[in-house]
Amino acid sequence: MAQHISPYHAPNFYADSLAKGRHRDIVGGRWDETGRAQMALLLDEGLLPDHHLLDIGAGSLRLGCKAVPYLDPGHYWATDLSGALMRQGHAVELADPTRLPADHLIEDASFDFPRIPDTITHAIAFAVFTHLPANHLRRALLQIRTRFPALQKLLFTVFLAPDAASSLHPVKQPDGVVTHDTRAPYHMLAADVLHLTTASGFSADLRPNRLPRGQILLVATPN
Repeated sequence: MAQHISPYHAPNFYADSLAKGRHRDIVGGRWDETGRAQMALLLDEGLLPDHHLLDIGAGSLRLGCKAVPYLDPGHYWATDLSGALMRQGHAVELADPTRLPADHLIEDASFDFPRIPDTITHAIAFAVFTHLPANHLRRALLQIRTRFPALQKLLFTVFLAPDAASSLHPVKQPDGVVTHDTRAPYHMLAADVLHLTTASGFSADLRPNRLPRGQILLVATPN
C-alpha cells in the first residue's frame, strides 16, 4: 500500500469522511477544546477585532467559528487542502455565516495563498506542519514572509523530538501521541524549527507550553 505524506492526502479521504458527517472528527477531534486553545493563543498575542487573520489549514472552521464573531466582518480568511471541508464548516458551524464571505475560503494545496489580500496582520497554522514533512514548513514560511508585508505575527505548532538520536525513532509525546521522522504525525528538532524560521526572515520564539496533543507553539515575528 502506498504511503501518503499524511492521511489527508489519501485518495477520497475528504469525500468519504464528509459523506459520513465527520467534518469535526476529520480534523483530529477535541473540537471545542482545540478551537478555544487556538483563539486564546491569538488573543494572548494581541489579536484585535480590526486585525486581519489568516487561518492556514482551517479545516471545518474549528477556529473560524470562534474568530469570525470576534473579528470585524470580512477580516477572517481561511485556506485548506480541502475546499469542501471549509464549506461544510461555513454551512453548519458559524452562528452568523454572513460575517464570513464564502470567497474568503481558499483551497490551497501548496501554500501559494492565492487571492489572499496583503492586509493580513496575523496568521496561524495549528496542527498543520505536524502532518507534513519539514520542506512544507520551509515553503510556507518563505511564502508567508513574502506575501504579507503587514504581518505582525505568525503562530504555528510542531511536535518535537528531544534530541537527534531520539528523532530517528518513534517518540511518545506528553499527550500520548506517537510521532515519527518520516511519516505522519511528524516530529522535528527544535534547532531545525528555529533555523527554518529565522532563515525565512522571522525572529522565532519557541514557547515551552504544551498544547493539545502535545504540540509546541512557535511565535514568529517578521524581522
